[in-house]
Amino acid sequence: MSATRNGRRAREGGQALVEFSLAIMVFIVMLVGLFDLGRGVYTYNGVSEAAREIARVTAVHPGVVLGASNEALDRIAVQRRLVPDMGTPTFECVTVDGSASPNVPCASDDYVRVTVTATYRPLSLLGLGGPITLSASSSIRLP
Repeated sequence: MSATRNGRRAREGGQALVEFSLAIMVFIVMLVGLFDLGRGVYTYNGVSEAAREIARVTAVHPGVVLGASNEALDRIAVQRRLVPDMGTPTFECVTVDGSASPNVPCASDDYVRVTVTATYRPLSLLGLGGPITLSASSSIRLP
């Protein structure tokens, strides 16, 4: 009788180990996916903040060509260090209704619109679809 109990305990211990190994794999995949989602949210927030910061500096220091002032170039360099895989920002003058401004250079009642993009590459199973391009724009009125 004791031999049967020991055999049953050994089988139950082996069964628990197999169940644990299956459950831990699902848990690890979910945990990695959660961290990956957090990285994506962090990158998108960085892109949004970069667009706002670059637009603010460009509105204050527009330069002859939008985004070409030393202050704007410095701000772009700072944001490139903060946002992974940030692309080159695009600048345009827009009117109050959002249409392209005919004024060259921008008039004082125009808005500066800055669009920033970054490529996000998921590391977990979300990455099966390939890289994702995140984009944000910000508009600030010229003084």
